Amino acid sequence: MAIFDSIGSNSSSGGLPGALVRLVLRFFQFILALTVAGLYGTDLHHAHQQNKYTDGKWVFAEIVAGLAAVTVLVYGVPFFKSYWAFGWDWVMFALWTALFGLFGRIYIPAHPTPKQGGIHRMKNAVWVDLVNMLLWLVTASYATVIFLRNRGSGRTLHTGRAKV
Repeated sequence: MAIFDSIGSNSSSGGLPGALVRLVLRFFQFILALTVAGLYGTDLHHAHQQNKYTDGKWVFAEIVAGLAAVTVLVYGVPFFKSYWAFGWDWVMFALWTALFGLFGRIYIPAHPTPKQGGIHRMKNAVWVDLVNMLLWLVTASYATVIFLRNRGSGRTLHTGRAKV
């Protein structure tokens, strides 16, 4: 129990409840990044099989999903304080926003027929992009607050004795 007491009282990023919330958010970011990779990768795979043009929009979606998945894995490394990388969370939020805007403009107004399963799949992918965007907004905001709250509690550079 002493380990949980020290996490709760001395942690600079929300203690045990904060760690659990971040764990759940990062888990969903990872799962949804893999989902997006699968949804858009299906179209890329079909285009490759038919020797068709590879559209850059779908490649962009795969890159964003890959960056998100790798970022979550890096943030999962023990003792890595992800709030120090709050700027990267904002970059990921911007990439997901661009992805949602790009595909939302194409597929939200679409009214697919039952024979157009690919369009229906892409309509669903747009909403997964939106959820990803919102998850990265939440984690970026949280990391920024934690970073700003903790930046003044350090020690001086040279001696480490005085509080800054």
